[in-house]
Amino acid sequence: MASYKSVYNEARQDPEKFWLRAANAIDWTRAPTRALDDSNPPFYQWFGDGVFNTCYNAVDRHVLAGNGARPAILYDSPVTGRKESLTYSGLLARVERIAGAMAERGGRKGDRVLVYMPMIPEAAVAMLAC
Repeated sequence: MASYKSVYNEARQDPEKFWLRAANAIDWTRAPTRALDDSNPPFYQWFGDGVFNTCYNAVDRHVLAGNGARPAILYDSPVTGRKESLTYSGLLARVERIAGAMAERGGRKGDRVLVYMPMIPEAAVAMLAC
């Protein structure tokens, strides 16, 4: 395993190469060709020409890798005393159900969605469903 200092030095020497390699840690629909697009300051874009699905990277790929039974969300509210553990498979099922409900009501790619909920597992489910 590389030391912090060696990783830091590598990032400073060639940040573009460093961050493009780091981007390989997630699954892309279309991999980026540049890490930082600084062509229009101050409107910088990280991985601007890349396309990925946040929910797939956060949930689906873990189920596909055989980790569906592992905990994905551990919820422990000191206010209500509620405790809950969601596995990746359980989380995926909930996300699919909410995404389907949104689609049934006319929700489409590119729509803006407001999630106004307290910090409960259902809020994460709703965000991932978007």
